[in-house]
Amino acid sequence: MARLPSRLQPLFPLLKRGHRFATRRVGALTRRTTNIAGARAVPAQATLSARETARLEPESVTLHPGGPAEPRHRPMPEGLPANHWFFDLKQDFTFAPRFTLEMHDGLVVGNYAAHITNGGLLDLETSSYFGIAHWTEHPIYLRARLPEPQRVSGRLLSLAAPGSFGNYYHWLMDALPRLGVLAETMPGVAPDVLFTNSTSAYHRGFLDLLGLSDLPRVEASKHSAARADVVLDPAIVNAHTMGPRWVTEWLRATFPAESTSDKPERLYITRGNQPNTRRVNNESAILEILKPLGFEVFDPGAHTVREQIDHFAAAKTIVAPHGAALTNLNFCAAGVGLLELFAPQYLNPGYWTIIDNVPDTRYRYLIGEGTDPGPTGSNNQVMADITVNLRQFQALLEEILD
Repeated sequence: MARLPSRLQPLFPLLKRGHRFATRRVGALTRRTTNIAGARAVPAQATLSARETARLEPESVTLHPGGPAEPRHRPMPEGLPANHWFFDLKQDFTFAPRFTLEMHDGLVVGNYAAHITNGGLLDLETSSYFGIAHWTEHPIYLRARLPEPQRVSGRLLSLAAPGSFGNYYHWLMDALPRLGVLAETMPGVAPDVLFTNSTSAYHRGFLDLLGLSDLPRVEASKHSAARADVVLDPAIVNAHTMGPRWVTEWLRATFPAESTSDKPERLYITRGNQPNTRRVNNESAILEILKPLGFEVFDPGAHTVREQIDHFAAAKTIVAPHGAALTNLNFCAAGVGLLELFAPQYLNPGYWTIIDNVPDTRYRYLIGEGTDPGPTGSNNQVMADITVNLRQFQALLEEILD
């Protein structure tokens, strides 16, 4: 969605409904033409759980279990408006158990990394997609037939996820932790090839830090597909952007900070000034308040992933509009404070849940001016710009600095 031109961003809710409708209609036709499409037919059926996939195809699919389900309660965060309905709905969540599916002669398709068994089942649990209500709405069903797959010898690790091709958050929280799930569930098993993303500098930066840059890979692009002797398909554990503690712990252990002594302790994270990008409309007024207090403006996109890790690890207080750069909160030291700015048309728990995984942190939210759609309204104006109430901002800033 973030790839829409900025002038079209306000139309996203309508476009998303149209997308879901189209997948249902087109898929109803293409699933009936499997005999014509042959080996490149879209999957005619899907399972809702990896356990069911392994049960239905025991000769070609094995489920390797990992850590158990994790129920989690988070206290209501402080902010304005206080006791907001959105955070009340997000306090309790249970994370599913971790696992890896080992699929012999398995298939991986597209930049959303859809996983299909040798018998033609779409495993929805490891092939989930944003905002769909049923497996028939998966975007794989917008295809008349699947792309011609690249044949891969050996073990192919699926190290992609919906959105990871173009979004820092989904790359870091959804795609990369699949490597950790594999290590937990199949110790000592190493992939021969990666199905992953490498088009952005941050993709390549993290692959470099992992020492995986030289491993052969299939680019997880819109029209790519790979069929491998064995597909290693680890769980995507960050359901509904709820930030499991396990992911934060894995990221912190895997990508430790290196150089923090020369970095600022107070950061303001900017999103620039392009309309419909979740920018702060009155950012100049915000900076007039912040700069005398020692805050430095930081644009993560202008820095390497190593520099981003080290800057966030050095920071003691961060002020930022909601945005993917805050995924770097995973690398912050204990005791960090965050003041997160939202537009009322779009709220998301992602960074509240991440910072809650770091010990002794301070978190405040501030919802900007505008009409609150309420729990029964439309909370999906994803890139809505933010206008900050300066009086409320100063009050919460004092709290986060105290």
